[in-house]
Amino acid sequence: MTKTTTPAAQAMLPLNQILAGDCIEVMNSLPEASVDLIFADPPYNLQLRGDLHRPDNSRVDAVDDDWDQFGSFAEYDRFTRDWLTAARRVLKPTGAIWVIGSYHNIFRLGAELQNQGFWMLNDVVWRKANPMPNFRGKRLTNAHETLIWASKTEGAKYTFNYEALKALNEGVQMRSDWVLPICTGHERLKDEQGDKAHPTQKPESLLHRVLVGTTNPGDVVLDPFFGTGTTGAVAKKLGRHYIGIEREEAYRKAAQKRLDRIRIFDREALEVTGSKRAEPRVPFGTLVERGMLSPGEELYSLGSRFKAKVRADGTLIGRDIKGSIHQVGAQLEGAPSCNGWTYWHFKREGKLVPIDLLRQQIRAEMN
Repeated sequence: MTKTTTPAAQAMLPLNQILAGDCIEVMNSLPEASVDLIFADPPYNLQLRGDLHRPDNSRVDAVDDDWDQFGSFAEYDRFTRDWLTAARRVLKPTGAIWVIGSYHNIFRLGAELQNQGFWMLNDVVWRKANPMPNFRGKRLTNAHETLIWASKTEGAKYTFNYEALKALNEGVQMRSDWVLPICTGHERLKDEQGDKAHPTQKPESLLHRVLVGTTNPGDVVLDPFFGTGTTGAVAKKLGRHYIGIEREEAYRKAAQKRLDRIRIFDREALEVTGSKRAEPRVPFGTLVERGMLSPGEELYSLGSRFKAKVRADGTLIGRDIKGSIHQVGAQLEGAPSCNGWTYWHFKREGKLVPIDLLRQQIRAEMN
């Protein structure tokens, strides 16, 4: 788990603000190694050729803004290199980055991430539940975008709330393909003329999953392409700090208006299911030292198929097999591995009780 930014470091950061200007220049002005997570939705460099129309000849409101226009792939690659360099500088050693893109740019982003030393953790396919159809009928319907999640370096520690994402997915391990709707209806921000405030506004559900899974309350989340502030809105709701960078004044105004309306969830509601790996380590021998289990006491596998005897040094012996709770369980079962904490049980009042219950009692005291 990453540690939240210290109060001293936070005092140097423009927390919960939208900063105007070029994202590269602004990021280079921030303290080095100061943010916990970066979520970046950079220009896609869409290679559009002319207007796009629906079958009824109405014009599609596509992305044709100046900020998405680049003269060549080489120019786009230079831009990508420069903003990722600036982003990597402000990222903590335990931090991580998410970038999102389409087939137009995601492969170029991925290559540059690896060039700079980021370590790929996952690519996630966001499959849109309600994609825009391909009106010309000359290609497949473009029904997904790709996100890349990467740590700052190979082997670096990073936040991953595995159990929280599992809980979001009805107790099943979260997969790398996410089916979520695009931003429509009441969530879609409109300008004074009733048009889209931003052509590529992302749904809050996407950022909710990213921030619940890879940040903790109090973390600092930087979005260098803030747009209308989806990252900031979700971060504020979830008790994270945000820093937004946006050069377009119209987007900044829309984002600030949106953020001013956000209500922060209460502290109890922000708690998520913790990862078992993040809990304090308790050696099995501690249970013996503290008299919770006694040398010579017998442990039983579920169903009492096998049993083993506790030894004074916290190892077991069963059928002349000696070793840790994991090693003995694995050998008795003829399996490559075994989680001894859930495999072994002790008897109390004639009932089998998992030894993990004793470990949890010790952890509760430690916390």
